[in-house]
Parts: sequence; structure tokens; C-alpha cells
Amino acid sequence: MRSPLISLFLAAALSVSLPALAQSPTPQLADNAPDRHVVVPGDTLWGIAARFLKDPYRWPDVWEPNRDRIKNPHRIYPGDIVLLDRSGGMPKLKLATLKVVPRTRVEQTNAAIPSIPAHIIEPFLSQPLVIDEGGLANAPKIIATQEGRVYLGQGDLAYATGDVDEKVASWQVYRPGKALVDPLTKETLGYEAVFLGTAKLERKTDPTTLRIIDSKQEIGTGDRLIPTPAPDVIEYAPRAPKNAVDARVLSIYGGARETGSNRIIALSKGKRDGLEQGHVLALHSYGADVRDRSSIFDTSAKVIKLPDERNGLVFVFRVFEKVSYALVMSAQRSVKIGDVAQKP
Repeated sequence: MRSPLISLFLAAALSVSLPALAQSPTPQLADNAPDRHVVVPGDTLWGIAARFLKDPYRWPDVWEPNRDRIKNPHRIYPGDIVLLDRSGGMPKLKLATLKVVPRTRVEQTNAAIPSIPAHIIEPFLSQPLVIDEGGLANAPKIIATQEGRVYLGQGDLAYATGDVDEKVASWQVYRPGKALVDPLTKETLGYEAVFLGTAKLERKTDPTTLRIIDSKQEIGTGDRLIPTPAPDVIEYAPRAPKNAVDARVLSIYGGARETGSNRIIALSKGKRDGLEQGHVLALHSYGADVRDRSSIFDTSAKVIKLPDERNGLVFVFRVFEKVSYALVMSAQRSVKIGDVAQKP
């Protein structure tokens, strides 16, 4: 069964109507856009689109399915050739029709190229990153460690109290994290749950014995256990939100103050604000407040906010009620907490 992330661009392409295209500005070609690209292992649909378009999420607007080339235009494989047709008013992308001896393609599981770097976001699809205040209070708790160690790592034993269901084989370990506060309204949007690792039930004793399978951070007493959920099967279609969005970067996963491409960020908008999985937002570096000291005779030195500067694009892949998580797809400069994410 193919990866659920493969249809990001092409699934959306088939649903775009001609009237909708006429109402949208013509997608702009990237500087030095090539006439063709040979798909190679390691390519992603977003990466290929970025070779041709300034805004890669506009791929569905210019994709021209070639049903003579492949019956299912949702599939692109290494060795396929993507062509850019500049002959009309609207540029078009299509797969080449190869007039060669027919070849037999052996389609392995996940052989088609993915939409975006799937290995980066897939671990985040099953981890509850945002909780309400006290959301872990009733979860089973580690109360002791093997041989009284301060912290546990892979292979160590942990002892937990609470409702540890013996039918649940795999558990995720969390620690309550910092509050996520909207910098504009000062509303507390939720609390970040810090993912520490996974554990499996070793013995149903009193307290319950578990073994740490892997650890992303050190695990200790007081940390909480949540059953590992089955990952959602999600197909993404890239698109801009219908309504205006004015979000702020709340945090960078891992605790950094700034980051770049292919990193996870939290945004201050969620389901209640109309954000959905697959929405693409433009990132803007927040313009600093500076004092106007251009004239030595001006004693007021008033504060002026510099314009926000566009920095790149982010792809929203997980949405909570008040907070969303997005993958930074491109960034010309560092992405910082407080930066702006808006409808492109």
C-alpha cells in the first residue's frame, strides 16, 4: 500500500476547474526554470514544482495530466520526465510521452516519489503535541526507575502507576511543556507536550513494569504515558486558505529560537480560525521597531515599525483547535519566534 502522503499535488490537480483557473493570477515561473526535469530518487513533488514555479504550491494550477503516458496521473516515478510547456498564456507541466519500446515498470511499495519530505513529519502525525492545561494529569505516571537512576534511556526499565492497560503494547512518554501564548491577544492557546520516547509493557505488576524502547530525550520520574495511537491516513492537497490568515510562529520544535527549511514550527491559528491540513502560508520576517534618528533636531525620536519581509512558505500538516503545526518548505533567512504567517 502506497504512502498516504504521495498525492499532495496531483490529487488536487484533477479537482481544479477551468473557471477557477481563470479567476486566479497566472502562476509565475521560477527564475531559470528548466524546460524539463528527469525525476530521480530522493525527489519530492514539492521540490520538482519549485524548479519550475516561484510558488510550488501552485502545481495543481499548471499540471496537465497526460493520460496517454500513465493511466493514473497521481503517480510519478524516478525516470519519468516532467516537461514545461510555455506555448500558451498559462504555463503547463506534463509528463513526457516517450516513443520508445514499451517498458515494464515494477511498482514497489512506496516506489512513487513522495509529496513532501515524509520522514520529517510522519513521526508528528501520531504525537499529541498540544494539550489543555492539566491534560496529562490523569495519564499513567512513571514513579520509579531501574536501580534508582535519575534518567532512563533505551533498554532501561520504568515503573508506573495508573491505568496501564495490559492490552496496550506500545506507549508514548510525554512531559508537560510550556504554554503556547498568542503574542497579540495574550490568550493561552494550549500547552506543548514534549515527546520523550516510547515504551512497551514488560510485566503487569504493581506498579507496572515497562521497558524503554527508544528515547528522544532523557526520561524520568513524573513523566506521563499515553497509548501510542494508530497514525491517521491523510492525503494532502496544497492550497491557499480561502480567508485571510494572520498567524504568528509560537515555537520551533526542539526548543530553538530560530530555524530554517525542513523544520517544524507551531502557529497561533487552528481549526477555529479556518486552518486546515494542506494549507500553504507565506512566511514573513517580522519587521522590527526602530527609532527614527535621521534628524539631530528631532528630539521625539518616534518609534517606527519596519515592513514585514516575505521569507518563504510553510505547509500546514496538523491542526488543533487553536494551534497548528507546519513544515517550513522554504526560507531565505532564519525563521524566528514571532514571525508572521499569512495567506500567500
